[in-house]
Amino acid sequence: MEGTTWAALTAALTVAGAIWTWIAFRRRGAANGLRALGFTLLPAAAYLTGTLEMVVEIAGSVTDWATGLVFDIFTWAGIGLAGLAVVLFVVSGVIRDRQLARAQAAGSTPATAAPKSRGSLPASSGTAAKSPIDDEMADIEALLKKRGIE
Repeated sequence: MEGTTWAALTAALTVAGAIWTWIAFRRRGAANGLRALGFTLLPAAAYLTGTLEMVVEIAGSVTDWATGLVFDIFTWAGIGLAGLAVVLFVVSGVIRDRQLARAQAAGSTPATAAPKSRGSLPASSGTAAKSPIDDEMADIEALLKKRGIE
């Protein structure tokens, strides 16, 4: 676009802003009118500093990207793969948490814990040492019981 086209765009935006400013002053008072006047001056300032062209180019680039996103099958395939990756991360985290909980309940680390069948229960011994986490949970449970929350 040429300089006269940018000047015409600036003039149109400024006139529209001036009408908005006048309405704001009349209907809503000085505070809203002054705010509208500030917005009205922005297109002229953008034109004089050369940023109006930059804003229009950025808006055009974003529009091109968005239309390419909506109508491109490869982009949607990439979005689907990213969604699948997120689901796999979440599922692997849940599985890992379950494995760690089973290993902690059995009293060993996950690498040395043997897989157990679903029907078997771990043997409990009365002299088993408690982990620091169990001690903390016991403290929390005692505090809750003390306050009447169980």
